[in-house]
Amino acid sequence: MAEEKTNTPPEIIKAEKKPSMFNPKVLMIGLPIFIVQLVAVYFITANVLLSSGQSGPVKDENQTEEHSEEPTGGHSGETEEGKTSESGESGLIFSVDDMIVNPAQTNGKMLLLASLGLAVENEESKKVMEEKQVIVKDAIISVLSSKNVTQLGSSTYRDTLKTEILKNLAVQMPGSKVNNIYFSKFIIQ
Repeated sequence: MAEEKTNTPPEIIKAEKKPSMFNPKVLMIGLPIFIVQLVAVYFITANVLLSSGQSGPVKDENQTEEHSEEPTGGHSGETEEGKTSESGESGLIFSVDDMIVNPAQTNGKMLLLASLGLAVENEESKKVMEEKQVIVKDAIISVLSSKNVTQLGSSTYRDTLKTEILKNLAVQMPGSKVNNIYFSKFIIQ
C-alpha cells in the first residue's frame, strides 16, 4: 500500500487537500474598497452634522427674538415656526423618519435619505398627521422624487423644497395646519 501512495501523481494529492479559507485577493481588493467607503461615510456624516450644527445657533437667535417680541405686544396667537401657541405651549413636531426616495432622472442609481419634522399648530393637528401618515409621506415623496440631484444637492434650494412640500400637504390634506418643515437628515448617495 505504501507503494500506491508514492506512485500517485501529484495532481491527485493536490486535489485531495481542502482549499484554504484565506484568499489574498479578497484582502487586496476588499480592504481598499472598505477604506474608500469609510472615508465617504465620514465626509457625508461630517457635512450633515456641520450643516445642522451651523443652522442651530441661527434658530436659537430667532427663538429669542420671537419670545422678546411677544411680551411687547406681539400677537400671541401667531405661531411662527411652531415655537409658541395661544396657551404659551411650545410647538409640536410631527416627525417623518428615514424616507428613501429615488430622485428624478437617476434611473434608480441614486438615493435620497431624508427625515423631516413638521411643525404643527396644536395637538389636534398632530393627531390628524399621525392618523393620515401615509398621505403625509406620499405628499413628501412626490415632491422629493420630482426633483433631480442638482436641485436636491443645492443648499439654497432647500427653502423652495420646503415651500413646495407645504403646498403639496395643503392640497393633499386641506385641514392640515403645518407651520414649517425641518430637515433632520438629508443625504444623497
